[in-house]
Amino acid sequence: MRWRVPERFIRRCRGDARDGATVGPQQIYIIPTRYGLGFALLLLLIWIGSVNYANNLGFLLTFLLAGLGLVAMLHTWRNLLGLTLRPGRSDPVFKGQQARFEIQVGNPRGGERPGIRLQLAAHEAVAGDLAPRSEQRFTLSTRAERRGRFPIPRCVLSTRYPLGLLHAWCYLELDGEVLVYPAPGPHTPATSQPAYQLSQQGDKGVGADDFVGLRGYRPGDSPRQIAWKVHAREQGLQTKQFGGDRADQLWIDWGHYPGLETEARLSALCRAVLDAAQRQQAFGLRLPELELKPARGDSQRHAALAALALYGEPRP
Repeated sequence: MRWRVPERFIRRCRGDARDGATVGPQQIYIIPTRYGLGFALLLLLIWIGSVNYANNLGFLLTFLLAGLGLVAMLHTWRNLLGLTLRPGRSDPVFKGQQARFEIQVGNPRGGERPGIRLQLAAHEAVAGDLAPRSEQRFTLSTRAERRGRFPIPRCVLSTRYPLGLLHAWCYLELDGEVLVYPAPGPHTPATSQPAYQLSQQGDKGVGADDFVGLRGYRPGDSPRQIAWKVHAREQGLQTKQFGGDRADQLWIDWGHYPGLETEARLSALCRAVLDAAQRQQAFGLRLPELELKPARGDSQRHAALAALALYGEPRP
């Protein structure tokens, strides 16, 4: 059974990325579950029977079970009260992949917090037990439908501890996000040839006999430098690079893909960035109102993909 509170009546537990959020007493909702309703109906029947037959033991059982239900209600409510939540690390993903949000749930009290559940709308809940004065990492995932900054959706923190008769929950709105890169396009050649630039000094070490990697074949490359074994494995024409070679710098330019819509062009640029990074090639990126100087490595790859992900968004 799922209960939804009207939007205008929702009392949210909000927090920022640094300090997180703490569940307060006025932010917890609590209702009976199906078992709780059945338990209440059973109490009503026992009470009616006790009145009808003037059975003192029936009255005693009714009041004992009713007191048990009230104590269970208090423990269910206290199981959420005071929990601390803060967003953790969330790695970038590509559009269409599962965005994963890490949330650190802390228990500052000296008692255990069993049966804690965290859930995004229309997704399976993640459950765990919190030891006294400890933290536990919960990971929620949902599909990234668009590129750019993807903030943590509203999630629900809930519990049915200790007897499962009552369901307590609160709504969380945390200040965290995942960066969503454009979806990589197919291996489509650019309509204009990429611009290559030779540096004056080699950047791959000393000695022309030191093999340092492969790059894509370009017209004019010597047949002796072609990796024929790689070509025999149907992985395309690749050219061997050796130490002391002059570094070739590739410019990936917005203008190389005219005629494409914005998202299709960003996907093509994303594929070009991934291909250049896989070849360990120095590359730069030119976008309208932004130019990324040529470099290589994971930091350059992330900077280029982040620029594509945030294209068109206002700068802070």
